[in-house]
Amino acid sequence: MSERLVVIGGDAAGMSAASQARRLKSAGELEIVAFERGHFSSYSACGIPYWVGGDVAERGELIARSPEEHRARDIDLRMRTEVTAIDVPGRRVLSRDLDGGTEAWTGFDKLVIATGARPLRPPLPGIDAPGVHGVQTLDDGQALLDSLERTPGRRAVVVGAGYIGVEMAEALLARGYEVTVLTRGEQPMATLDPDMGRLVHRAMDGLGITTVVNAEVTKILTGTDGRVRAVATAAAEYPADVVVLGTGVVPETSLARAAGLPLGTHGGLLTDLAMRVRGHEDIWAGGDCVEVMDLVSGRERYVPLGTHANKHGQVIGANVGGDYATFPGVVGTAVSKVCDLEIARTGLREKDAREVGLRFVTVTVESTSRAGYYPGAAPMTVKMLAERRTGRLLGVQIVGREGAAKRVDIAAVALTAGMTVEAMTALDLGYAPPFSPVWDPVLIAARKATAAVRAAG
Repeated sequence: MSERLVVIGGDAAGMSAASQARRLKSAGELEIVAFERGHFSSYSACGIPYWVGGDVAERGELIARSPEEHRARDIDLRMRTEVTAIDVPGRRVLSRDLDGGTEAWTGFDKLVIATGARPLRPPLPGIDAPGVHGVQTLDDGQALLDSLERTPGRRAVVVGAGYIGVEMAEALLARGYEVTVLTRGEQPMATLDPDMGRLVHRAMDGLGITTVVNAEVTKILTGTDGRVRAVATAAAEYPADVVVLGTGVVPETSLARAAGLPLGTHGGLLTDLAMRVRGHEDIWAGGDCVEVMDLVSGRERYVPLGTHANKHGQVIGANVGGDYATFPGVVGTAVSKVCDLEIARTGLREKDAREVGLRFVTVTVESTSRAGYYPGAAPMTVKMLAERRTGRLLGVQIVGREGAAKRVDIAAVALTAGMTVEAMTALDLGYAPPFSPVWDPVLIAARKATAAVRAAG
């Protein structure tokens, strides 16, 4: 008899799971019904800043597979349909047609929860005023672009200086806006240690982006027309014709919580290695609504990235389809950029290492992306953390110009393998003057970290 798989969420994790399950089982063996409350499926939210900034010309370029393409593969994808309840004992979900208003129950044999994340929208006066935008979905991106075209002024304020904040600052700068970034942190990019964040701050200033640190936003000020006119902190007001919120996200697990499914300390669903929700044989979860194992610290953490979501979906789809796959965890690798400045990190920050009780040494090295004599060689700063007793690599952060960011992948592999910094110094990396100095900057840091571990006894 045919089984029914129900998928809640039509983006990366959900539709990757559906597609992989379909590859393994025919429509006669497995009926697949997917619900998506938005207007688009299988798209790259990570690409929205580059679409807004003009690097990506058309919205459609961010869509990997349309609803029609999914349906052509015997996946019943129901758009603009929101699941409002999960009945775990009854093995069914309640959905509502957002355009027509009708509700219906749909039974399932297997369930995938891929409800993603929701943006943190601080409850500030004026936060819902026209001209204040989030950038979580393609709909959000389109609304921002429409707003930019209608706005006569050229002053933009970005609230938050994480990945989305700095990327949106670049996008608005590229569109000719005078950009101010407000962050309540000590430095931009709180995913880095403050000393590395300071390098990002300095570079942003050099690009003409005003970055204000330790700035807690208190309210959004509006004009007589009700539209945003400024952003206020305790210390000052910053004129704004448009405001973009880059204040982060949290797992969208309200459905799961109401259904009594297990959640972790960060609010994300807890799963086993097969991405099966703990304690529930036929329910899986993946993407930005789950917590994952940090392979460096050994603790659960929340890391909402599209790369993980797609991997989760592949693992879930394989298991639903009768195959077997696992997702062991992450080391926390991420890259970004603001104009020509590249930013990368993997593993633990100093703060993270202290929180899990690790004793460590840190080193910071200055190098170049190519041989110093080769044209185009650009400066690069690499910071490395190693466990004091064992020399195990704990984390790497890199800030530099062309060729800097992807070097973090060397460290990500080393972290996944549990390598020591001393073992890293023997890595046989590619070398030629157009690509690297004789000693790659990451290996220079590993050599210095090895010496620091030895000196620490």
